[in-house]
Amino acid sequence: MNRIYGLLTASIFSFASALLCQAPYPQSKLIESIVWEDSSQIIRLAQGSDNFPVTWADDGNLYTTWGDGTGFGSPHRRSMGFARVAGFPPDISALDIRSHDEQSGDGRRGKKGWGLLCVEKVFYLWMGHADNRGGKAQLAWSTDGMKNWTFADWKFSEFGLIGFVNFGKNYGGARDNYVYAYSHDGPLAGVPADRFILMRVPVDKIAYREAYEFFIELDSRGQPVWTTDINERGAVFEHSDACLRSAMTYNQGLKRYLWWQHVPAPKDSDDRGDTRFEGGFGIYEAPNPWGPWSTAYFTIQWDTGPGEHGDFPAKWMSRDGKTLYLAFSGNDSFSVRKTVLKLK
Repeated sequence: MNRIYGLLTASIFSFASALLCQAPYPQSKLIESIVWEDSSQIIRLAQGSDNFPVTWADDGNLYTTWGDGTGFGSPHRRSMGFARVAGFPPDISALDIRSHDEQSGDGRRGKKGWGLLCVEKVFYLWMGHADNRGGKAQLAWSTDGMKNWTFADWKFSEFGLIGFVNFGKNYGGARDNYVYAYSHDGPLAGVPADRFILMRVPVDKIAYREAYEFFIELDSRGQPVWTTDINERGAVFEHSDACLRSAMTYNQGLKRYLWWQHVPAPKDSDDRGDTRFEGGFGIYEAPNPWGPWSTAYFTIQWDTGPGEHGDFPAKWMSRDGKTLYLAFSGNDSFSVRKTVLKLK
C-alpha cells in the first residue's frame, strides 16, 4: 500500500511540475526538431568542476571559466579558474590558465564566471556572487589572455547572473557597434525570476557603468526602446518562476539567436540553480536579441544531467548552422554533445 501511495504521489508531483513548467513560447516556425547524439558519445573533461561560459577568441581557441573544482588540471580547488579549449569535437583538449586572480570560496562564498566575451583581443567577464553571498554581478577584463584581470569598481546590485550575447571569432559578425548582455531580473544567482532583461553598451565603453542602456519594450514599429534608467527596464523574455541560468549565441548560418535556458530545480530543492545531475532546459530562437522568441526545444527531464550552464559555441557551428555542439556543465564536468537541427 505504501509503495502504491508513493508511486501515486510521485506521479502527481511529476504531472504538477509539468503543468507548471511548460514552454513559455510557441513552437518555432523555423526549427522543427533537435536531434541529440547518443548520450554515450558525450565528451567529458574537467571532472568535478562546473559552470563553463564560453567565448571564441582572436587566436581561434575557445576560452572558458570553471568553478568549484580543480578545472582541467589545477593543483588547487578554486571557486573560479580560467582555461583555453583547443580543437573541434570530438578532438578537443583544454589547458588551465594560471592567474593570481583565480577566486576561492565554494558555492555562494566565491565569485563565479557567468558571462564571457572576447572583443578586439580583450576578454570581458561577468562574475556572479560578487558580494560573496550569492548576490550582485561585477565586471572584469583581461588584456593578456586571462592571466591578469582588472576588476570594475562598480557592481550591479539588481542582477545576479549576467551573460554576454556571443557572436563569431573575436566578436566577428556582430550586428552593430554594441555589446549585448542579459540577466534574470533578480539579484541572487540561486533564486528564479519571472523574466529576463536585456542591456547594451557601446563596444568601446564596456567598462563604464554610465554607458549601459536597458531594454524597455518594442515600439509600434517593432523596434526596441532603450533607457539609461535601470528602474525603467522591461522584460525581454517572460517565464513565471523559471528564469535563472542561461547563455545566448548568434547562429550565423540560420541568422538566429539561440538562447539556452535551464529549467530551475523544484521549489523544495536546497539549491534551485543546481541541475548538474538532473533536470531540463529550453532552447529558444529569435531573429533579434529582443525577440520575438519561439521554442526550438523544451524538456523538464533530459536524458542526462543538463548542468546549470549551456553554450552553443559559434566556432563549433556548421556553415549552414544546422550542426551544433552544446558545451554544458552536466554531471559536474565540461561536457560536449553534438546535435542536429531539423528545419521546417
